[in-house]
Amino acid sequence: MPRVVDFTGTIRSLAERREPFVVATVVRTLGSSLGKPGFKAVVSKDGRILYGAVGGACPESAIATMAMDALRSGQARVVKVFLDDMNRALEGNLKSSNPDEVHVETNCGGMMEIYVDPYVPADRLIIVGHGGKDPVEEALVKSGKALGFETVVIDHLPVLSEDPDTLITDLDYDLGSFSFSETDSAVVLTHSEMDAPTLEVLSKHRLRYVGLLGSPQRAGETIRKLRVRGVPESFLDLLHAPVGADIGALTPEEICLSIMAEVVATKHGKQLPPKRLAVEDSELLTLRVTSKLV
Repeated sequence: MPRVVDFTGTIRSLAERREPFVVATVVRTLGSSLGKPGFKAVVSKDGRILYGAVGGACPESAIATMAMDALRSGQARVVKVFLDDMNRALEGNLKSSNPDEVHVETNCGGMMEIYVDPYVPADRLIIVGHGGKDPVEEALVKSGKALGFETVVIDHLPVLSEDPDTLITDLDYDLGSFSFSETDSAVVLTHSEMDAPTLEVLSKHRLRYVGLLGSPQRAGETIRKLRVRGVPESFLDLLHAPVGADIGALTPEEICLSIMAEVVATKHGKQLPPKRLAVEDSELLTLRVTSKLV
């Protein structure tokens, strides 16, 4: 990415692309320091300075590392950077046990306090609808927003009483032009022959969660169609079809709860007990059983 000379333009561009970044701001200095209060730098998710400066290559290298740590934790922090000579820097780093203190070799002799503020885009719940009124779609929008997800509805003719954060009506199942990210959770409610084509497109992206709403029989048929289309088993192994935790859900609200339970569990690296094995075709199931008996 080319270095941009405008602060607001840099962060706007990153936010529009849903890229995590950190704003590092010098808030206080003591003694000799190239950086002054108010100096800012925008740091990318891989530690590159995209805009600005906080006071030279050495402190900026340390701040880049701190920035990546802040992105992983999602927590802002104030970091003290001590600008020492070589011996003091080495001694300080060996003795200090404070993760918010770092000693760098610059010979300035001063100290900077730098506020490291991470920006992490909200996780998105992407709902692919089939047009018309769908109580489950409606419930997912409300529940997703309540749980802090950015809700995106892709539906050519939705009937919703509550607006999602983003409504896309002009794709008409052509998801190839949509920009997905690895933290997205997608729920497919197409209820039609568009199930397989929609999932095939999703299989080309690395998503955190993908689920298909439907009966076990239709889910199994969709899995077979996807195999014929050459969709990799690695995607099918992670596909939640039928979607939702097995809680005996009957009403749209209960079905929504079962889906969001899976979405949230996946977000936090947890795995809920799977539903009964209904998405396997009989030949593959026979092959697996046979292989275990041999």
